[in-house]
Amino acid sequence: MPRQMEIPSKYSPAATESRWYQYWMDQGFFRSVPDDREPYCIVIPPPNVTGVLHMGHMLNNTLQDVLVRRARMQGKNTLWLPGTDHASIATEAKVVARLREQGIGKSSITREEFLQHAWEWKEKHGGIILEQLKKLGASCDWERTRFTMDEALYESVIRAFVHLYDKGLIYRGVRMVNWDPRALTALSDEEVIYREIQSKLYYIRYPLADQSGEGLVIATTRPETILGDTAVCVNPADERFRHLVGKKVLVPLIDRPVPVIEDDYVDMEFGTGCLKITPAHDINDYEIGLRHRLETIDIFNDNGTLNEAAILYVGEERFAVREKIIAELQEKRYLVKTEDYVNKVGFSERTDEVIEPKLSLQWFLKMKELATPALEVVINDTIRFHPSKFKNTYRYWMENVRDWCISRQLWWGHRIPAYYLPGNEVVVAVNREEAYEKARKQYGLPDLRPEDLRQDEDVLDTWFSSWLWPISVFDGIRCPDNPDIRYYYPTNDLVTAPEILFFWVARMIMAGLEFAGDIPFRNVYLTGIVRDKLGRKMSKSLGNSPEPLELIRKYGADGVRVGMLLTSPAGNDLPFDEVLCEQGRNFSNKIWNALRLVRGWKEDEGTVQPDHCRVSVRWFDARLNSAIRFIDEQFFKYRISDALMAVYKLIWDDFCSWYLEMIKPPFGSPVDPVTLKQTTGFFETLMKLLHPFMPFITEEIWHHLGMRDDGECIIAAPWPGASAFDPELIDLFEKETRVIIALRNLRSDRNIPPREPIALLVRKNMDEIPDHTFDSVIIKLCNLSGISYVDRKPDNAAPFVVGKTEFFVPLEQSLDPEAERARLMEELKYMSGFLNSVMKKLGNDRFVSNAPAEVVEREQKKKADAEARIGVLEKQIEMLGGSFTG
Repeated sequence: MPRQMEIPSKYSPAATESRWYQYWMDQGFFRSVPDDREPYCIVIPPPNVTGVLHMGHMLNNTLQDVLVRRARMQGKNTLWLPGTDHASIATEAKVVARLREQGIGKSSITREEFLQHAWEWKEKHGGIILEQLKKLGASCDWERTRFTMDEALYESVIRAFVHLYDKGLIYRGVRMVNWDPRALTALSDEEVIYREIQSKLYYIRYPLADQSGEGLVIATTRPETILGDTAVCVNPADERFRHLVGKKVLVPLIDRPVPVIEDDYVDMEFGTGCLKITPAHDINDYEIGLRHRLETIDIFNDNGTLNEAAILYVGEERFAVREKIIAELQEKRYLVKTEDYVNKVGFSERTDEVIEPKLSLQWFLKMKELATPALEVVINDTIRFHPSKFKNTYRYWMENVRDWCISRQLWWGHRIPAYYLPGNEVVVAVNREEAYEKARKQYGLPDLRPEDLRQDEDVLDTWFSSWLWPISVFDGIRCPDNPDIRYYYPTNDLVTAPEILFFWVARMIMAGLEFAGDIPFRNVYLTGIVRDKLGRKMSKSLGNSPEPLELIRKYGADGVRVGMLLTSPAGNDLPFDEVLCEQGRNFSNKIWNALRLVRGWKEDEGTVQPDHCRVSVRWFDARLNSAIRFIDEQFFKYRISDALMAVYKLIWDDFCSWYLEMIKPPFGSPVDPVTLKQTTGFFETLMKLLHPFMPFITEEIWHHLGMRDDGECIIAAPWPGASAFDPELIDLFEKETRVIIALRNLRSDRNIPPREPIALLVRKNMDEIPDHTFDSVIIKLCNLSGISYVDRKPDNAAPFVVGKTEFFVPLEQSLDPEAERARLMEELKYMSGFLNSVMKKLGNDRFVSNAPAEVVEREQKKKADAEARIGVLEKQIEMLGGSFTG
């Protein structure tokens, strides 16, 4: 795409972004197929097919795009593979709600009819979030878009189940599970969110069955569950209740006799020291029930209402029953007292419903065997976490892993490939035909018919498909030696959130080692949570989350990307403020104005490069190469925010605020061809460094900086490499900037007009040798008539000090000695305080011992410079005829 000849006065993101994105797509820059280049691959954390773009997506995908774009510029064959997750619970809930609006109940239609509705919903709404990501600039290979229920991925999940079942790692059994009464399905432990809730602790009296008048008082937060009690338990060490062990008490309201038993689990200090045991509705009670062979009475229907086994309140909702049963217990004098109590309650991550512990026949995956090697590859840094602090969290989870409940009582998802025979025997196979053949052989049933087999009604947990994602997207389960899996696997980087470190990251590592024999990725970059200015997590329910597409419309995609990344170090939460996006937009405008300045200069082939331009070019070349080295180091360390800040300061401060001012020709005058060519080269390099962060404006500017062939774009331009540079030149200019700033301040303080030339006299102290490198630059920027070196303080001159050097500007008007002495005293006071703070640091043994050597060296240099400057100031005060002690 040829550049526009006319450069608009203002940059328009809306006009630029859609044009360049379509051009990149048309030219195939995002496309990847295996070849001889080094691959670089990221698989997108698949957003829910029900989802729309939120701020967390914006941060996560911006980071991925930065990594991908830089790798592409490094000449690697980059693949960012996009896709979506079928999200069983969330999607089924959406479809059920839609059917309800049409007057259709889920129970009134067949499974096949429901799935038809679900697929229609997916086709209509499923691609929204991916289209939104394009607005952000995501450079994904859209031709490779995957969905976790695509035919190939569906079969991969089924084959993985069969493999693990045949290996003895998948089993079916009755266990206590986390039941979601709204979604009507079991959940894994990781899908339960615990919150502290202000509750009540109810003290309830259980009379002895012998009608002696004696009894026990228990304390519970869930009085409705007493209807399922089958024992009361005390600690064997508790002398208070020893005489009651073995006797029976009556469950209030229903008079069920239950035994008083003893178990070490009971905490003698909690409540009354007596614990009601409801094996069907509490995991700890369930374990006690197993040890003591107690009866299990399940009093809840799947939807959270009470069933016939409860005897009372049948068909009523559990929390409504809580209110009613408390009233009845109080009326019949079973309720002893009530106390306020704070406890943790589990909520469904998907529906926000209070979880009901429930005994249920489910499918489980044994995790210990899979977890051990998955822990080892993280601990030994085969897979690196960024930041590494999350290794400890990972270790804890993996060392305390529990079997994974993988079945869900839903229709939308991967149906469990277990088939039941008329005699309730079970076979597990990839499909019905294979199951039929296996059943005939395994059970010796020659007369068995295919229609005699009944497939399990449940589907697999959504995470059971997601954990295969880095393999299944390349068809590595079905075809483990295909060209894609051989070339792209293991992938390079994964960018995700710490809250799914076990949900997804750990399980992908397990699956990679189990099914592909190798790790799924080499680095895991863990983002923080996007929070508002008050520190609250952004969410629709709080109304504190801005609409991402509205931010893009307002500030441009580049502005929003910069705003997201400016304060987002890995692993730390991002305190988002819309002003950050405004800062990003302002940065775009700054660069655009720099472009208009440079492209507006007239070139004169006959003009020789002046000295101030020559040395300015030398300095910026050194500064640029120093910055490239630093930026590459930050990328190596996955400090993406620090890399952006380095590019930001290099462009805003060094290039725009200093370099362009240093070389800018006088108004109406031409620029020499050497300086213009070198400046244009610098500008192009800066745009390359910035491109991963701000892809749209950099592409636009790059095309304005020079004529390009069709298809020649910055997106595929080579990433800049750092050449050798002179660090002393950089340090020298840093000192000279302090001189320039001091001269500008002096002009302002003395009301000397900028256009009026002034002279500068320099006195070197302590055997310093004058360095004239940047004299021509200082003369230009400060409008000096000249720079002279003197041995003594001149009369009637305004002084200032930089480092050990004294500077003087001759004045036409007489200098006020008292005012000058006061100014010097103020500066001396400041420098003395500064030196004191440095001395405290260097006097701290812990700082000197633990800080990096270069940091300690930098503080020692500060000390030496401050002492030298204080010496000069004291000498100047003394020459004015006063005491520097005040």
